Amino acid sequence: MGFGLITRKEFVGSFAKVAAAGALTAVGASALAGCSGQAPQKQEAGNGKVKVAASFYSMADFAQKIGGDNVEVTCLVPSGTEPHDWEPSTSDIKTIETAAVLVYNGAGMEHWVSDMLASISNKSLVAVEASSGVDLRRLSDDELQEARAEDPDASDTDPHVWLDPKNVKIEMENIRAALAKVDPDNAAAYQQNYDKWASECDKLDKEFTEGLSSVSQKSIVVSHEAYGYLCQAYGLDQVAIEGIEPDAEPDAQTMAEIVQFVKDNNVKVIFSEELVSPKVAQSIAAACGAEVMELNPIEGLSEEDLKAGEDYFSVMRDNLNKLESVLA
Repeated sequence: MGFGLITRKEFVGSFAKVAAAGALTAVGASALAGCSGQAPQKQEAGNGKVKVAASFYSMADFAQKIGGDNVEVTCLVPSGTEPHDWEPSTSDIKTIETAAVLVYNGAGMEHWVSDMLASISNKSLVAVEASSGVDLRRLSDDELQEARAEDPDASDTDPHVWLDPKNVKIEMENIRAALAKVDPDNAAAYQQNYDKWASECDKLDKEFTEGLSSVSQKSIVVSHEAYGYLCQAYGLDQVAIEGIEPDAEPDAQTMAEIVQFVKDNNVKVIFSEELVSPKVAQSIAAACGAEVMELNPIEGLSEEDLKAGEDYFSVMRDNLNKLESVLA
């Protein structure tokens, strides 16, 4: 059972009843669950800013964009770390305990959230499941079987919703609603920021639609199954070396099938990614005479990228440029 925006106390009691909250927009309102009636606390950072904990890079980037100068965002997963199997440390739990808002993607991405929310003492924490309201991609029986071979409790949904800019608008709206709930004095600023970045999402969506509509090759071979929403949105097909969670190498039969697919479909590039070992992609490429190139699922950026000012939009545009050049 998923909730988009809840306090910790409401999380524990929310299985009993759910109530919509006031003047939020449709997506934000559907993400609110209320049981305790306790008003959330602003939990300022000592500088007047709202303290926000975000599960991994994309969630932190979206929270910062919507919050602007009124928030202090801490990204829980360190830069350069693959987030799928990450677990919060004692210091991370403390960061969450002292935050006003926790932003997480949901849809099976953060397996640790439910237990953590049920155990912490910060009863006024507002937890926002950013993917609430997104039309989630359900895993096929084979995909789910593969995922649950690694994790018996694996979700039956693909969590990588942020790789479709239309979904990012929904995620940003849920974040806006959370910030307006804990900091109503700055609700207008959060709305203004949302309007700005929602427009950027529309622009990015248009660029992807136009850029990929006429490519001759429609199949991409990728390190792990992160691009389902992107492919679904723009008419592509992904062939993944590894599953939803990039933590297991394929067996010999799967490797042989991918090699044969690459040869049969004249695939010129195997897409690896920065946070996953490229050795399997390199092996497949070597067997097929293909090239290896990085495509970023935006689960985390390197320190170098962060220092260079890269963000969700710049990385997505870099992804688009690579896809256009490879698939033309």
